[in-house]
Amino acid sequence: MNTGSMLAKTRLDVVVIGGGAAGMMAALQSAWAGAQVVLLEKNEKLGKKIYITGKGRCNVTNACDTEDFFKQVPRNAKFLNAAVRQFGYEDVTSLLEMLGTQTKIERGNRVFPVSDKASDVTRAFARGMKDAGVQVELNTGVRRVLKEEGGFALELERGGTLYAKTVIVATGGLSYPSTGSTGDGYAFAKENGHTITQLGGSLVGLTIDEKWPKLLMGLSLKNVRVSAQMGKKKIYDELGEMLFTHFGVSGPLIIELSSHMPEDFSAVQVTLDMKPGLTSEQVDLRLQREFQENVRKQLSSVLVTLMPARMGPVFAQLCGLSPEQPINQITREQRMTIAKNLKALPLLVTGTRPIEEAIVTRGGVEVREVNPSTMMSKLAPGLFFAGEVLDVDAHTGGFNLQIAFSTGALAGKSAAAYVTEE
Repeated sequence: MNTGSMLAKTRLDVVVIGGGAAGMMAALQSAWAGAQVVLLEKNEKLGKKIYITGKGRCNVTNACDTEDFFKQVPRNAKFLNAAVRQFGYEDVTSLLEMLGTQTKIERGNRVFPVSDKASDVTRAFARGMKDAGVQVELNTGVRRVLKEEGGFALELERGGTLYAKTVIVATGGLSYPSTGSTGDGYAFAKENGHTITQLGGSLVGLTIDEKWPKLLMGLSLKNVRVSAQMGKKKIYDELGEMLFTHFGVSGPLIIELSSHMPEDFSAVQVTLDMKPGLTSEQVDLRLQREFQENVRKQLSSVLVTLMPARMGPVFAQLCGLSPEQPINQITREQRMTIAKNLKALPLLVTGTRPIEEAIVTRGGVEVREVNPSTMMSKLAPGLFFAGEVLDVDAHTGGFNLQIAFSTGALAGKSAAAYVTEE
């Protein structure tokens, strides 16, 4: 864009900052509602984070019903009520299909493009925006968003100022900074009077200070159960797969658990059940049988029938035993300790990995300062927010992209309506 042109001096209807899922949806909906729209993206291409979602396949949404959707949002779910009800998963799939990208439903109601290519999702939005007359400006970062009479002045990083009646901030959070999510939107919100809640990573690996998980680095456990208890309340209890790493634990179960964890990790007891299909009594009976049949062997020989061979020696030591200890020397109390740890091995979680490694950001623009019916700021009329920049995040399975699409659609329609009302 030539910022010295008439366009730079004209007050545009809607300027969208950010060309990710929320930004592209907002721009498209604003343009369809009749607004003059310019989308500014600081990267060299649109939808950079979309390309890495769903391992490159792009899990665009989840085909669950609305009430189940809200159960997947651990914080500020009520704030999303209007946005999700106005633009749900069927609206997302219908829009994509209208733009030439067919979708399919897979395990867990996860929705993907039929082609299994995330790039097809971005191309669909790019086509839609082009046909709707959205002016897309790549390699165009914004330095400041200043409220002034009649709208906003946007100071561009490369020099020059753009003027807009309304601005939609859809810059993402702090996760995956290589995709351009570097917290710009928080600065724009702050300079317009908004509060930013505590920022952290969600859907991310968890750290354990003990050395033993590091000894098992790279080992994956399947069909296990991970539970988390805070006082008398169980905050997580799911069956699936987890992974030991150099920092602690990760994998699908752990990544989802991270979104349930409170700020004070010391208040939560996390346990691993390696035999979720058996009761504690059945586990003990299994051990008794194994011990009777292998009375002359070492403990490690029996443990290999209950868990991956690599884990046996480490597990024995966690039970206070030597892997070489003869079975016929193991006491009843020691056997009960083994059974107890098979069903509830403590994982002493101390925190999360850095936010840069997280799938999404926890925290963001305080939602109490945003109108949930329009996504417009209550503090700076004409300023809208959409997507990960808001203090809303969800579990894995397409829910976070649905939040981006729903809030983006509502912000886009609302911004166009605001321009018309002015």
